[in-house]
Amino acid sequence: VQLQASGGGLVQAGDSLRLSCAAFGLTFTSYVMGWFRQAPGKEREFVAAISWSGGTTYYGDSVKGRFTISRVNAKNTVYLQMSSLRPEDTAVYYCAAKRVIDDYSDHGKYISWGQGTQVTVSS
Repeated sequence: VQLQASGGGLVQAGDSLRLSCAAFGLTFTSYVMGWFRQAPGKEREFVAAISWSGGTTYYGDSVKGRFTISRVNAKNTVYLQMSSLRPEDTAVYYCAAKRVIDDYSDHGKYISWGQGTQVTVSS
């Protein structure tokens, strides 16, 4: 299983950015997909998760209303659309996969991880 995250970059506060995560070597529709982030000196934080079909989504409190997770199963890809970005959103963003939706916010329950993509938001 391989997950490849991309789309990070340097943006200004208030800007938008879309992250992508392409999955290889797995039956994509059998996996719940999640996004996490980790800032320097901080623990890994849950950002968003999406069910196998894409019909159910979950968000961390700090991103609700600003970020949107989606997936295109035909492309084996999950996206994270980020809007109204803030300096505190600065972090390395990781995509991850797990088999069931239970404990979707627990990073320890995910079985596969991408390499991370850096998002930096300047004030």
